[in-house]
Amino acid sequence: MLDNIRIILINTFHPGNIGSAARAMKTMGLSDLCLVTPKTFPAPEAEAMAAGALDVLASARVFASLDHAIADCSLVIGTSARTRSHSFSRPLLSAEKSAAQLLSQAQQSPVAMVFGQETMGLTNSELEKCHFHTCIDANPEYPVLNVASAIQILCYEVFKASRQKVHPNPEQEYPLNQELEQFYQHLEATLMDIDFIVRQHPGLVMTRLRRLFNRARPEAKELNMLRGILGAAQRATKEAPDKDKI
Repeated sequence: MLDNIRIILINTFHPGNIGSAARAMKTMGLSDLCLVTPKTFPAPEAEAMAAGALDVLASARVFASLDHAIADCSLVIGTSARTRSHSFSRPLLSAEKSAAQLLSQAQQSPVAMVFGQETMGLTNSELEKCHFHTCIDANPEYPVLNVASAIQILCYEVFKASRQKVHPNPEQEYPLNQELEQFYQHLEATLMDIDFIVRQHPGLVMTRLRRLFNRARPEAKELNMLRGILGAAQRATKEAPDKDKI
């Protein structure tokens, strides 16, 4: 299960934090490190901070976008200490519950925990790609942790949970992120076809619908059914008589 748990760092500014992340992961039995558009990598500073985790660092994969990094994941949890507006908020899990969710889903497919850039954290658009949001309990007057420290704490929660004897399998199969993204593209196209949203001004409709479906977490069979409904709606729209010609 630990092999299926992916740690993703986005736009990391200091290469030393990448090395520290590799070290934090190895101490907790994790090895799948993915980097999205790091400023500098590879770098001597990363190797220096990795210490005995050079193998994790050497096997790190670099991606051009978060979408590519999570394409084959069925569960994505974003980490952030910042409070979000209602439009961009996601269901919040404690660090312990996040670890349990990751381990349960990792029995079927890869899963990911995502960390944003050091100074900004995850952007709202990046958080939209996540099913859940987690944060670490800390001093409310100063709850911000260095990214490497946050990775260490959350990886520890995963390792601690992995040592428990019972890890229930998910009752149903969930779609991979790339399949969910294809659904969102299909949904947006259908809503444009039926004039529910205007192509030039989609507004917050898709943002809110993404939030709705991410919260609902449709199973793979349910997603296929939804795609079938969208396809039928598109066909019906194309087959409908043009009212202007009647």
